[in-house]
Amino acid sequence: MGTKYVFITGGVVSSLGKGIIASSLAKLLQARGLRVTIQKFDPYINIDPGTLNPYEHGECYVTEDGAETDLDLGHYERFLGVHTSKANNVTTGKIYNTVITKEREGAYLGKTVQIVPHITDEIKRRMTLLGQSGEYDIILTEIGGTVGDMESQPFIEAVRQLQWELPEEDCMSIHLTLVPFLNAAKELKTKPTQHSVQMLQQGGVQPDVIICRTEHPLTDDIRRKVALFCNVKPGHVIQSIDAWSIYQVPLNMHAEHLDELVVRKLQIENFNAPDLDRWRQFLDRLAHPSKEVDIALVGKYVSLQDAYKSIQEALVHAGAANDCKVHVHSILSEDITDSNAADYLKGMDGILVAPGFGQRGLEGKVHAIKYARENGIPFLGICLGMQMCVVEFARNVLGFADAASTELYPDTTHPVIDLMEEQKKTTMKGGTMRLGAYDCTLEKGTLAYKIYGCKDISERHRHRYEFNARYAKDFADAGLVASGHNPQTGLTEIVEIPSHPFFIGSQFHPEYKSTPEKPHPLFKGFVEAGLQYRESKS
Repeated sequence: MGTKYVFITGGVVSSLGKGIIASSLAKLLQARGLRVTIQKFDPYINIDPGTLNPYEHGECYVTEDGAETDLDLGHYERFLGVHTSKANNVTTGKIYNTVITKEREGAYLGKTVQIVPHITDEIKRRMTLLGQSGEYDIILTEIGGTVGDMESQPFIEAVRQLQWELPEEDCMSIHLTLVPFLNAAKELKTKPTQHSVQMLQQGGVQPDVIICRTEHPLTDDIRRKVALFCNVKPGHVIQSIDAWSIYQVPLNMHAEHLDELVVRKLQIENFNAPDLDRWRQFLDRLAHPSKEVDIALVGKYVSLQDAYKSIQEALVHAGAANDCKVHVHSILSEDITDSNAADYLKGMDGILVAPGFGQRGLEGKVHAIKYARENGIPFLGICLGMQMCVVEFARNVLGFADAASTELYPDTTHPVIDLMEEQKKTTMKGGTMRLGAYDCTLEKGTLAYKIYGCKDISERHRHRYEFNARYAKDFADAGLVASGHNPQTGLTEIVEIPSHPFFIGSQFHPEYKSTPEKPHPLFKGFVEAGLQYRESKS
């Protein structure tokens, strides 16, 4: 069997959940024994989301090979439990950059470079690139944006051409749309869906399946109406009703026979019935916790939940693993001062200080960390959160009053966080940080070693600044130790306070590697410590 391709588009409005639908379908196909991956094609002109403010586009997700990608790749990895790569996220910026570079090199032999065929050919090359390895049976391709957007037109045209070029049984199209409920009329309306599909058809793409996002169940009459006016077969209109958890969606899609429709359309034989036992067990633990814990998430982008999406999901995974419900209290770091920290953080069972860039809200993170350290509250600091716990300790324990990161205070006399040596000649911002997976060796006898249960680990990074090793002895003598180092460079990867019940800062991003079926050890340990702290108060 050659590689099959499934294209997923969206219409009517954005944020319908194409990434969750794609991840859910991929999970179902994987559960049938098929080799599956997902890729995301984004219409924006940025090369990648690495330079985007999280309020613009949500979090920037980092892959093992160091790609800064769309947050949907986080969903792909969490649902499938397999790694994605640079090839799994393509933007308009990458497409045009490649084509323009080739034109400058003379690759087009003097021809006028146009959207068709040059841009669409490059899109098609990227769409089929993963399939050429023979590693996958099915490749799902999510087209970002909404059908009708000017930016999306070249991608829709590329899908049209591939559907024309590939054998009919080797590709199919799924369109996700909205069926809104008008409360005044007390009825669901299908006209937006009809218009969305018509717009897709005008681009030359006929969907094989229409998935209707809805707040109320679709009646048989509505399904038949959508099928008739959108020119799809009866039974190929399915509902995606609002779910209590994104992890319920695969089971909902299976109940709607989405995976069955796909394997039949693609003429896949000898497939298994989906094995979803472990997924159901996770959902059962998630739905019926016997305990609860309150965690403060302190960051500068908390107004947008997607800004810390992977952290939020990692806490969900850790909660299920600990048989507890994690109540996440998002706190804007710039609101916290030394005098009011207790007002925001009293009653919390754990404090997580999130990553970020820039000066806004930085001192609030320092005050939150001080409160956690002095009151014995479990603390987890990630990336900038780890750097700020170093700064806080330097100021309030070592007595280095102006201790800081040179990223924001270049004139500090105590640069406890400093620019990495290899970064000092870097001038370009995009894609130049220390990115992707790096090794870390843990010190035996430390809390980090106990949590991981092994000496050698690998974690993903996204940073330019690091713990200044010049101060390592000062910190260790005062009670904050480096418990993990990169074996090649000596870079400090983890710091902790052994005298504290749970106080860990990681330079890396553990949230990127947490999945429902394999929660990350640091998050699992952090939530467990929060439960113990909660019990100690009662």
